[in-house]
Amino acid sequence: MLGKGVVGGGGGTKAPKPSFVSYVRPEEIHTNEKEVTEKEVTLHLLPGEQLLCEASTVLKYVQEDSCQRGIYGKLVCTDFKIAFLGDDESALDNDETQFKNKVIGENDITLHCVDQIYGVFDEKKKPLFGQLKKYPEKLIIHCKDLRVFHFGLRYTKEEEVKRIVSGIIHHTQAPKLLKRLFLFSYATAAQNNTATDPKNHTVMFDTLKDWCWELERTKGNVKYKAVSVNEGYKVSDRLPAYFVVPTPLPEEDVRCFQGRGIPIWCWSCHNGCALLKMSALPKEQDDGLLQIQKSFLDGIYKTVHRPPYEIVKTEDLSSNFLSLQDIQTAYSKFKQLFLIDNSTEFWDTDIKWFSLLESSSWLDIIRRCLKKAIEITECLEAQNMNVLLLEENASDLCCLLSSLVQVMMDPHCRTRVGFQSLVQKEWIMGGHCFLDRCNHLRQSDKEEVPVFLLFLDCVWQLAHQHPPAFDFTETYLTVLSDSLYIPIFSTFFFNSPHQKDTNMHQRQLSLPLTQSKSSPKRGFFREETDHLIKNLLGKRISKLINSSDELQDNFREFYESWHSKPTDYHGLLLPHIEGPEIKVWAQRYLRWIPEAQILGGGRVATMSKLLEMMEEVEHLQEKIDERHHSQGALPAEAPSLLRSSARLSSLFPFALLQRHSSKPVLPTSGWKALGDEDDLAKREDEFVDLGDV
Repeated sequence: MLGKGVVGGGGGTKAPKPSFVSYVRPEEIHTNEKEVTEKEVTLHLLPGEQLLCEASTVLKYVQEDSCQRGIYGKLVCTDFKIAFLGDDESALDNDETQFKNKVIGENDITLHCVDQIYGVFDEKKKPLFGQLKKYPEKLIIHCKDLRVFHFGLRYTKEEEVKRIVSGIIHHTQAPKLLKRLFLFSYATAAQNNTATDPKNHTVMFDTLKDWCWELERTKGNVKYKAVSVNEGYKVSDRLPAYFVVPTPLPEEDVRCFQGRGIPIWCWSCHNGCALLKMSALPKEQDDGLLQIQKSFLDGIYKTVHRPPYEIVKTEDLSSNFLSLQDIQTAYSKFKQLFLIDNSTEFWDTDIKWFSLLESSSWLDIIRRCLKKAIEITECLEAQNMNVLLLEENASDLCCLLSSLVQVMMDPHCRTRVGFQSLVQKEWIMGGHCFLDRCNHLRQSDKEEVPVFLLFLDCVWQLAHQHPPAFDFTETYLTVLSDSLYIPIFSTFFFNSPHQKDTNMHQRQLSLPLTQSKSSPKRGFFREETDHLIKNLLGKRISKLINSSDELQDNFREFYESWHSKPTDYHGLLLPHIEGPEIKVWAQRYLRWIPEAQILGGGRVATMSKLLEMMEEVEHLQEKIDERHHSQGALPAEAPSLLRSSARLSSLFPFALLQRHSSKPVLPTSGWKALGDEDDLAKREDEFVDLGDV
C-alpha cells in the first residue's frame, strides 16, 4: 500500500495535458529564442511596487514531469515578489473555474515566502548565499507555503542571469530594516484606495468599548474590568492600549513592573470561571527589589484567590509544556516531507514516508497542544476552576492555548467573524511576535518558529473532525496561513500593537524594535527568585488543586464522557486525540504535489455527488407535487450550481492548478489494481461552489 496515499489521498491518475500550455524541452529553447523574445507579457504591479531586475528566455520547469519540460517566459523580481511571466498567462485566465488569489498569481512568490534558494551546477544542487563567483544553470526556489519552483537559465543571457540571481538572493536573504518592508510602500501608495467591507464586523480590540463588549458577551463583566492605564503605551510597549484585569486589582499594580506579573483576562466561561494569563516579572539581582517583587506577588495571590475568584489552577507553560525549540525543530523536519523537487524524489521517499513523518514529531506536538487545551477546558467546565497560564512573555504558547480553548468552548469563535476577532484579540493584541517568529526581517540564521501555523493546524484537526461546527472551511484556514507571507496588510508583520501603531503612523520608536530574548533558564520563575516567589505563589496554588494522578483521571473521565454523547455543534467541542485521529493537513501540505491527489476523489468530490443527488431528489419531489395538484406542465429544471467540467480532486481547490502531467507517475505494479487509467482520466466530476471559504 502506498504510504502517502493513506495520508493525503495517494497515487495520481493520468491527467490530460491542457491544450493551451506550450511545453518545450530544455534543448528546444535555443531554437525558439527569437520567438520567445517577441512575446511580451504584461507585469501587473501593485500600488507602490517597483521592478528591480528581470531576465528573459527563462524556462519554468513542470515539476510533475521530473523537470524534463517547461514553459518559457520572463523571470522578474520586484520589491514585493518574484514572478514568472509565461506565454500561457492569457490562456490561464480563460481556464476552468479554479482557486485564484486576488493578490498573487500562480507563478508569483512574495519575497517573504522564499524559504531556501538552490542552484544547480553541473547537475549538483547547492544552496545559494551572498555573493556568487559562479552562477547556476538552474535556479530552485523552496517556498514557505511549500511550493517548489525550477527555473532553467541555460539559454538566458549571462548578464541577465547575474542580475536576476543576485537580485533574488539579496532581496530574499539579506537582513532588512522594518521600514523597508513592502507593506509601508503599499500603505502609502494605496491609502486612498482602501475600502472597508460593511459586512466585516471583526472586533479589533483597539478601543475600551471593544473590550467592554467582549466582557458583556461572555458575562465576565461582574468579576473583571477593562482598563485604559496603558493608553498611549505609557506603561508598557508589550501590552495593548486596553485590556482586562480582575476588578479588585489596583491600577497602580499594573504600573509597578510594566504590566508584568499581573493576571490578564482572556475569556469567561458560562459558569463564571475565567481563563487568565500572566507573564514573568523582570529579572532582578538586588535584594531590595526581590523583596518588592515578593510583596507584589503576595498581593496578586490574594487578589486571584479571594471570592469571587476562589480556586485557580496554574499552567506553567515555560517548564511543563513545549518549548519554542521543540516546535521549530519538529516543523523543520516535517516540511521537508513536502518540499519535493520532482516525481522521482517523491517516490524515493515513499517507502519511508511514515517513519519520517513520525520522527518529525509534528503530529505529536499537535496532539499535545489539543490534549493540554482539553485539560484546561475540563478545569473550566467540569471543575469550576479559574485557569492561569504562565509564560515568560505570555505571547506564544499562551496565545495558542487560550485561542484553542475558546474555539472548543465558545461557538462564536467557530464563526468566521468570531474566529477573526479571536485572532485579533489573542494574537495581535496579545503581542505575539509575528515579525520575529516568521523571521520577516531575516535578522538571524535561525528558521522560523511557526507557532501561529501550529494553532491553525490544531484548528484544522477540530474542523476536520467536526465540519458542521464551523462557519468556515479548511480552505479559509489554508489561505489564512498563506497570508503570513504576503506583506500587503499589517496584521502579521509586527511584534506588538505598539510597534504596529508607531510605525504605521510614521512615528519614531522610542524603544528597540527587537524583542528581548527569553531567559535560558527553564521554568516560569527565575533562578534568583525561585526560593522566594515559587514558594510564595507556586506552593500556595498547588494546595488548592488536585494531585497529578487525580487530574489525569478527571481528564480521562471528562474526555470519554463527552465523546460518548451525541455532539452538540453549538456547544462544547472536543477533538479526538488518539494517534490515528491526528492527521496530516493534506490541503495545505500536499496541495502542490500532483502525485498526492486523487482525481475525482476526496471530500469535495463526495459532497458534489451528494448535492447532485439531493438536487435530483428535490426535482423529483417537485414533479410529484405538480402531478398531485394537477397544476399543468412540469416546471423546467433549475440550473444547477454544480454543472461544470472542472475536475475535482482530493486537494481541491488548489489541485486544479496542477494538471499538466501527460503520463501516470505511479511506479508500482499496483497501478493496474486501481483500474484502467483511461477510464479514471475521463471521469468528470461536478464543481462545488466554494461559497465564502
